Amino acid sequence: MKNNLENFNGWLQKQSAIKNINLRSVNMEKKLFWNKLKNEYIGRGFATLCGLIIIVLTLSIIIFIASKGINTFIKWRYPITEFLFTSNWAPDSSNPKLGAAIFFVGSILVSVGAVIISAPIGIALAVFMHYISPKVGSKILQPSLELFVGIPSVVYGWVGFSVLLPFLKRGFGGIGFSLIAGILVLSIMILPTIASISADAVKTIPKNYMEASYGLGATRWQTISRVIIPSAKSGILTGVVLGLARAFGEALAVQMVIGNTVKFPKSLLSPTSTLTSVLTMDMGNTVSGTAWNDALWSLALFLLIISFIFIIIIRAIEKRSEMK
Repeated sequence: MKNNLENFNGWLQKQSAIKNINLRSVNMEKKLFWNKLKNEYIGRGFATLCGLIIIVLTLSIIIFIASKGINTFIKWRYPITEFLFTSNWAPDSSNPKLGAAIFFVGSILVSVGAVIISAPIGIALAVFMHYISPKVGSKILQPSLELFVGIPSVVYGWVGFSVLLPFLKRGFGGIGFSLIAGILVLSIMILPTIASISADAVKTIPKNYMEASYGLGATRWQTISRVIIPSAKSGILTGVVLGLARAFGEALAVQMVIGNTVKFPKSLLSPTSTLTSVLTMDMGNTVSGTAWNDALWSLALFLLIISFIFIIIIRAIEKRSEMK
């Protein structure tokens, strides 16, 4: 009788242990399910929602600017060829003239001029930081470039206005406000972009490329010019295009030093205007629905199209690099 009672108690303990194990297993499965729901499904849903919001916002901006920008050519029936290729800008007259060629030419000259100055310097800095003096590059140049990136554009414009313009006026005559002033200010602003991206590009070049070049008897400069830079060409071109895109879209700093005159520059010391400068100067002085206001929206639309062109160029460079 006693043995039977002990066996029964043992059986009860086993059943209780099995029940506890089953409860723990169920609780563990529930916990895993809720963790998966929280970490995977909710996280994936939130990321998808954020992506959809970005897409909707981007499309909304494009549609809004396009709907405003086409009024010049639909509502006012102004020929797009005259808008792009003539320079008679009198949007507030009784018979509005909306030739915007001056602003396109000004933006192109300022942006290309800034890239011509900053691209060689940026590439040289990238090479210096990684292949000539890495210690100086990591301790001095890299922090300096990061500092330049964080400086607001109004500070660049103010320094150009208070330092560069008086220097140009004393040294070369004129009023100081000029195309070259805009080029110099922009070249400093886009230099960190070109240098940083070029540095990332040259940093990814395998060391065995250099070792093979040295093994063939090449000097350090021959290795840099004929091996490193050609191998990093795609990344360097991406940095240059990004710098050009930033220069094309910069408004405040350029506006403060370029002079904002509606005429083609006769020389580097002549004042002129750009797409961004005329937008920031005139948008607050116009009335919605007027030819002047619609013309400014058309300039904004073309500026947006130019930005998309830069993005397409960058994607094409990246795809070409991946194919190689």
